[in-house]
Parts: sequence; structure tokens; C-alpha cells
Amino acid sequence: MTVLRTPIAALLLLALASPSARAQQPAADTGSLPAGFGTLRQDDIAVKVQFNALQVRVLPLDETVIRTLSPDSYRTLRELRDSKRAAIEGVLRRTGMPGASLWYVQFFNQEQGEALFSPMELVINSAGRDFRPLEVFALTPGFGEQRLHQREVQAALYVFDPAVDVNQPLTVTFETQSSAVWETLIKKVDRERSLIRSRAAGKP
Repeated sequence: MTVLRTPIAALLLLALASPSARAQQPAADTGSLPAGFGTLRQDDIAVKVQFNALQVRVLPLDETVIRTLSPDSYRTLRELRDSKRAAIEGVLRRTGMPGASLWYVQFFNQEQGEALFSPMELVINSAGRDFRPLEVFALTPGFGEQRLHQREVQAALYVFDPAVDVNQPLTVTFETQSSAVWETLIKKVDRERSLIRSRAAGKP
């Protein structure tokens, strides 16, 4: 897959559009999960993988996940995601996929000197299957150089097969290091979903 260079202001997209895609991701039905009532922080839904000097931070952009965030965080990610709608729809037309699983990925160099990274070495294991990105859209200038100075952050939008199910345990792997922390994080997300429904029920 090619890594495309885009302005940082252009970010992310839609969750799953067609009935078949929604069937693969049951919680994509947002009708019972209103926006604006979440309290979680971005770190509460981020999977972090440490590989040598690099920290890789991976956030799912599924609508029912980001609706658990505080209103400002939710609004920011939603607007960034929607601004990339045309580009993602182009990927779907090219691949024939009914929808996409979208992830916001940051690479951070914690140590002195330069650190190299390979964007396509990010793999998500869902339901026993390994998924590599269908496409990667750069969000920061210099992402395509695939190197980081000390304390530098580079970010991209990753497009995965819609079969990647954020409502089930996942394992995120970068190079040789893996994290299965999503199994714990999704429980926190589920609790927040229940609290959101309770908060919304008490509002006119």
C-alpha cells in the first residue's frame, strides 16, 4: 500500500456505511448512544505499543467508541474524521469493501537521536485473523520520511478491513511488540456507554 501525504488538517472518516458492515460491528448502531455525554479521555481508549525508542499510540475511530469521550475530544475526532470522507470513500470504491475500520495512529520518539519506523508494520489481530492496513494517510508533514527526531510525533489515519471488530478483544502489533490491552479498554468503554445512556435519560 502507498503512504499518501496530506495536510495535517485533513483527518479521519466514517464508520461503517452498509447494512452488511453494520452487521459485522453491532455497536455501530448509535441510535441509543447519544453524543455529548461522554467523559473519557483519549488515553482511556488508546492502545500503546513500545518498540525500542518508539511509542506507538493507536486509537479506534468507531463512532460508538469516540462518543464515550468528553464532548471536546469527541467533536475534534469526529470533525477530523469526517473531513477525510472523500478519500476513504475512494479506498472503498477501489477495494470493493462495504465499510472501513478507521484508526488514528501516532509514532513518538522518546530517546535521543533519530528513530526510524515502518508504517506498514502495524497489524491488528481480530477474531483470530491478522489485518494489515488497506491504506495509510499521512496527517503530519514529514510522515513519509519514516524517521523521528527526539520528542517528535508523526501521525496518520489507518484504514483497515471492516471485519476488525472494536467491540471484541483485539491485539495490536508493531514490528515484534504486541499489546492486548484493548480487552481491558473495551470494558471501560462499555461501562461508559451504559453511563451515557443513564445521563441522557435524565435530560429533557
